[in-house]
Amino acid sequence: MPSLSDLGQLPKRLVLGRPVRSDRAGESLLPKRLALPIFASDPLSSVAYATQEILIVLTLAGTAFLFLAPWLAVAVVLLLVVVVLSYRQVVHAYPSGGGDYEVAARNHGRFASLVVASALLTDYVLTVAVSVSAGTDNIISAFPGLAEHRVLIAVVLVGFLAAANLRGLRESGKSFAVPTYLFVAGIMVMIVTGFIEYFFRDASLVAESAAYTITPEPGFDDLTGVALVFFALRAFASGCTALTGVEAIANGVPAFKPPKSKNAATTLALMGGIAATMFAGVTALALFSGVKYAEFPCDLEGFTNCATEPQRTVIAQVASAVFGGDTSIGFFYIQAATALVLILAANTALYGFPLLGSVLAQDRYMPKQLHTRGDKLVYSNGILLLAGFAALLIVAFQADSTRLIQLYIIGVFTSFTIGQWGMVRHWNREMRTVEGAERQRMRRSQVINTIGGSLTTVVLVIIVLTKFTRGAWLVILVMPFIYLLMRQINRHYTHVADQLVPSGDSRTLPSKVHAVVLVNKVHKPTLRALAFARATRPDQLTALTVNVDDADTRGLQADWDRYDIPIPLTVLESPYREITRPVVDFVKDIRRDSPRELVVVFVPQYVVGHWWENVLHNQSALRLRSRLQFQPGVMITTVPWQLEGSRDREEELQQRSAGPAPGDLRRGLAEDPDAR
Repeated sequence: MPSLSDLGQLPKRLVLGRPVRSDRAGESLLPKRLALPIFASDPLSSVAYATQEILIVLTLAGTAFLFLAPWLAVAVVLLLVVVVLSYRQVVHAYPSGGGDYEVAARNHGRFASLVVASALLTDYVLTVAVSVSAGTDNIISAFPGLAEHRVLIAVVLVGFLAAANLRGLRESGKSFAVPTYLFVAGIMVMIVTGFIEYFFRDASLVAESAAYTITPEPGFDDLTGVALVFFALRAFASGCTALTGVEAIANGVPAFKPPKSKNAATTLALMGGIAATMFAGVTALALFSGVKYAEFPCDLEGFTNCATEPQRTVIAQVASAVFGGDTSIGFFYIQAATALVLILAANTALYGFPLLGSVLAQDRYMPKQLHTRGDKLVYSNGILLLAGFAALLIVAFQADSTRLIQLYIIGVFTSFTIGQWGMVRHWNREMRTVEGAERQRMRRSQVINTIGGSLTTVVLVIIVLTKFTRGAWLVILVMPFIYLLMRQINRHYTHVADQLVPSGDSRTLPSKVHAVVLVNKVHKPTLRALAFARATRPDQLTALTVNVDDADTRGLQADWDRYDIPIPLTVLESPYREITRPVVDFVKDIRRDSPRELVVVFVPQYVVGHWWENVLHNQSALRLRSRLQFQPGVMITTVPWQLEGSRDREEELQQRSAGPAPGDLRRGLAEDPDAR
């Protein structure tokens, strides 16, 4: 019959499955076919909202400036190609998985590396929040009745993704591969079908919002000169959300099967090609079909139910136009695949954040717990931390993807920019030591990274200028806070390490040992503590009690004499009935009189059989230990006395140890008797 502890482990086992031995870490390495959906689901899924974000900005000026959309899409695609080529240099030069953080640390120093780390950590949290919120939007586009449950759906999805990742990278990759490939296949079929419809058939593509008109927002009805340029740059900045997640492959090189760098670079190229094709195709179909999309649905003149019905996403309108309405199989396929891949796109961050957290913890910039692997050889604490912050963001912003996207991409373009200029420095240093063809290869790589750094710098400036007042100020405020937090964590760990370095006096024996046994009553725990203290042969032994009640103290002294205990009983007066302070002051006096003397305090403590029984015992002992542990030259020795309940518990454990525990056979912790 399973014990209570086994039953307590049951929910964990249901979520995580069987634990994985440390020596099987190599089995979790990923082939390219699984690495693509794990690391590329974020940039691939961004086609579901990148076009939409461009249209949201352009329609602020009505429909007059929609002609800019194809040119902006071309600019986004070119930028994506340059960034992908740049990161191919990173995965070859720095295959250890640090990505832009490692590049910055090696080539710019600590300040730049921590700026990159704070930017990436912020971006990973936003990736989860944005992807899940956008996926929820597509679910609601197919089933409008779920609109009022938007936040609950998004939070539940974050919990599901966290649980899936806690089961292990390879297992989550297998689960996520099919939806990602189904999405890519569905979008490609939609693009081909839509182009055939538009160019080769009489039936024209018409979106449900094609007949809507949009009144320009105040101040946007007459854009010229600098204002027009700024307006176009703002739309371009919104479209750059298509580049989010590109850096994840550079951070995940260690997860690839050998040859790691080559496989990572190939996966990066595949991701770039597929993402660029899908983004360009969806943008073209949205323009061909006359899609209109506004930040505030009631700005669409002709959308009569704007107050009660949610506005369909751009990709939903395109799918409806291509496949013949919102009741067609193709429409529901695209909506289901898009919702799934957007939700699973958060998986890119759920791998990247824990890995970066582990690297930072190893460098002592984050808590050490983030470097600890869980039962499934994943960084469980990092996954849980990311999921918690993402859920808080979703609740705070009501799962509104449009509002969340305003906070997006500042972090990722900050890391892009610093990382690319770091690579330029890297190639400068490397070229000093080589000649010939190898030098020419490095020169080509340096040119690619220079172009990448220049473009991402310009885009970063554009993003900051155009998005600052629309919520980006929050990210710009949070990043320095994370930077300062990491510096403080590092300062703490460094300070602790400095204090723990062995010195000459660390091996010096104390001049003598003074044992102090705390006495409350003359009973078995006290007598055991006295016996153990005497067995250590201290130079001096004191039995110590605190007088908080005269009658009890006189009774204790009488029992002390009656049992003929051969150690004098020292009584401390406590007029305010406090126990902890008199004991601490007594110990301090010993140390003050003899600084080289070691004081060992023996604390009798009950061991109970049930956790709830601890509430009824040991509170004074806990308070004493918590105070005494801060005193230099003082050791605290707990002397346990096992009560009957604890002995029953011990017998139960012994009976269980007579045979294999549940799950021991499959874990190889016990011998199978049938195998003899």
